Amino acid sequence: MLTAGLDIGSVSTEMVILKDGEVICTHIIPTGSNSKRAAEEVFEKTCKKASLKRSSFDFIVTTGYGRKAVVNGSKNGDMKIGDKAVTELSCHARGAYELDNEIRTVIDIGGQDSKVIKVGPGGKGLDFVMNDKCAAGTGKFLEVMARTLDVTVEQMGEIALSADTTAAISSMCTVFAESEVVSLIAEGCPKESIISGLMDAVAARVCGMAHRVGLERKVMLTGGVAKNKGVVNAMKKKIKMDIEVSGDPQIVGALGAAFIARDEAVKTR
Repeated sequence: MLTAGLDIGSVSTEMVILKDGEVICTHIIPTGSNSKRAAEEVFEKTCKKASLKRSSFDFIVTTGYGRKAVVNGSKNGDMKIGDKAVTELSCHARGAYELDNEIRTVIDIGGQDSKVIKVGPGGKGLDFVMNDKCAAGTGKFLEVMARTLDVTVEQMGEIALSADTTAAISSMCTVFAESEVVSLIAEGCPKESIISGLMDAVAARVCGMAHRVGLERKVMLTGGVAKNKGVVNAMKKKIKMDIEVSGDPQIVGALGAAFIARDEAVKTR
């Protein structure tokens, strides 16, 4: 049985292919300005890597910001990829559960939003809290700060870990926090201390959300920001718990979508 999941996010788009419940291929591309085009591109590239075509699949689930873009096709002849669109909350919960069935809390920090999901038996999402109204505690917040500090987002984690001190960043509003960073630079505050402070600020924001939904062990961090060691380290300190990060936290949503697709394929047999 072949199933697939596509996570069409605001920043990146991922695809995971399962064969009889085992991952056989994954691929990630930037979403860019057109989520439909990104979904079509990641589908074509992943299928090429796996030597498959659309008719090879028993079921495909799409999730994420652009999940509805390629489910029904259109009168204009747009490609139909997905058979069903499912929320990213359900897909991240299921993906984390499939990686470790003892996971009870998923913290997903994406490019434009962050969410905390309480996970029940079978990887079902029981409750959640979400920040999608501003950039606070998201990848976008770190991206803006990285530009201000003249470093890449990828460099920020390692730099934060080298800090001897942590600067206090009092505002989580991206605009005000950027002003704070500019002032700290002017005062001669070490760059690593500022970045460490930014990691703490992100962790504080997200951990506050986690406590609202009810933080339970085990905890998994998913999404692209989970690749940032500085954020992971800061979050561990804030919640005083260990945090699991999978080999590629960016594909957890697509993985969950692929497993949900497998459930759907079984139903239709």
